[in-house]
Amino acid sequence: MGDLICAVLTDVTELNRREQSSRLLFENNPMPMWIFDTQTREFLSVNDAAVRYYGYSRDQFLSMRTDQLRRPDEIPSHIQALSDLKESYQSDRSWRHLKRDGTEIEVLVYGRRIEFEGRSAYLVAAVDISERKRAEARVTYLAHHDALTDLPNRMFYREALSKRLDLPESSDQLAVLCIDLDLFKNVNDSFGHPVGDRLLKLVAERLRQSLKSADVIGRLGGDEFAVILPSIASPEKAGQIAERLIDTLKLPYSIDGFEIVIGASIGIALAPADGENADDLLKNADMALYRAKSEGRGGYHFFDRSMDELAQKRRAMEVELRRALAAGELEVHFQPLIDLDRNRITGFESLLRWKHEGKFVPPSEFIPLAEATGLVTSIGEWVLRTACAAAASWPYDIGVAVNLSPIQFRDKNLVTAVVSALAASGLNPSRLELEITESVLLAETDANLSVLHQLKQLGVRISMDDFGTGYSSLSYLRSFPFDKIKIDRSFIKDIDSRPDCVAIIGAISALGKRLGIRTTAEGVETAEQLECVRSEGCTEVQGYLFSAARPAREIPALIAMIEGSNHGRRQRAG
Repeated sequence: MGDLICAVLTDVTELNRREQSSRLLFENNPMPMWIFDTQTREFLSVNDAAVRYYGYSRDQFLSMRTDQLRRPDEIPSHIQALSDLKESYQSDRSWRHLKRDGTEIEVLVYGRRIEFEGRSAYLVAAVDISERKRAEARVTYLAHHDALTDLPNRMFYREALSKRLDLPESSDQLAVLCIDLDLFKNVNDSFGHPVGDRLLKLVAERLRQSLKSADVIGRLGGDEFAVILPSIASPEKAGQIAERLIDTLKLPYSIDGFEIVIGASIGIALAPADGENADDLLKNADMALYRAKSEGRGGYHFFDRSMDELAQKRRAMEVELRRALAAGELEVHFQPLIDLDRNRITGFESLLRWKHEGKFVPPSEFIPLAEATGLVTSIGEWVLRTACAAAASWPYDIGVAVNLSPIQFRDKNLVTAVVSALAASGLNPSRLELEITESVLLAETDANLSVLHQLKQLGVRISMDDFGTGYSSLSYLRSFPFDKIKIDRSFIKDIDSRPDCVAIIGAISALGKRLGIRTTAEGVETAEQLECVRSEGCTEVQGYLFSAARPAREIPALIAMIEGSNHGRRQRAG
């Protein structure tokens, strides 16, 4: 019997089809791919995308090892990662690769173990995330830097200060400077915000040039900048730097043919004496800045503990003031205005009073606080309603004057508030006089002038208070048809001893007469002062000689008393 021969036939068609498909997927993939030997790290095969993307020819690739694509500092990490390879790999970090021309890219790598031409190999795909990383870095940068000046913003500055304070050498004295530009708002108002923005850029550049040894220069917002000065030898040294900065920043700036001059005020806090963390140092430097600005601007001030005590007192007073407004504890008192031609009351000025813990708080303390906190808007509306309601019960020819804060002009509802107060009280608009200071026209001139014209169209009268004490009062008399000028009490106070005060009063009275504007002398306290302002041509007076400000309930009796007294004087004169 012959030998039995058995044959096993295997259909390799499907296997060949899969291999062909895998080869096509590898070779035609738009993503750079390669196969390397896991032992020698030599490239065994690369696809067309890898050749195009990295710039090496196929032959060059196949003569290289995988670490030759790496930055030198990443090669140890790369070799360690290869030694830990499992059946598949997915990046838990990005890798930096170098192209043939030296360009660095950042990639994520994915791979799996395969058999290639009888060798243990790894198939790898690389995804370039360089653009994404650059975009992320840009977003991170913008989140920490001011877009206008390219300086670190408040968040970055605070983080940098915190890190600096955590360093081992942080026991050395460190200075935090808060810088605020003086008169910057005037630049925006006069030349427009584009010029203001360019000015901020120039300020930032001057700070960079003047403070090359500074740790961080930041823009905290608006026209406020901050500086970290490390290893300051003494407070005197910090003061010298602050003084030099003030001198540098006040030098003229040339923009579009204009020569612009501003100033700077600086607050200084020292670590560790004034605070051991970033928030305390920034807060204390800001309090020192507030003091520097309140003392006339253009200077610097160091933080001291009394400032913190004052700030705490202000915060406590703010809480009490809010409570007093809500509880109806504020009062409006009224001081008479006397017409010198007719010797009779023409109106009353409304003056806010706050009785706290049994005694009156000086308006010079709580009014600035109300303005700083924005409470003055709510308080101002309440005063308007209260004053109009009180005046509605007086004789028809006696009006009421209400002071408006510049802060109230920022409220778009100011005109509506005046209309509402008049409507609720039934007071004729001609009996309401609104007093402003020239600071209303110094800030946001066009917008505030528009509001004033709207108020004038209601039929109310507009007067300028504290005339003669500001910068540009005469130009404001041209810009708006005021009904009255109130001559500041500082001129009346020295009328007996200073001839120049008499001359100024006479000049203002003559100016008012020529312009058809009434003039009121404030703060008249003696008969001699009264006769002087009368002889100089003032048309109206106000002061303690006639009466201090009185509560609303006392006004009817006060009107009767003053009118009776004047009637008696007129009879005796007759």
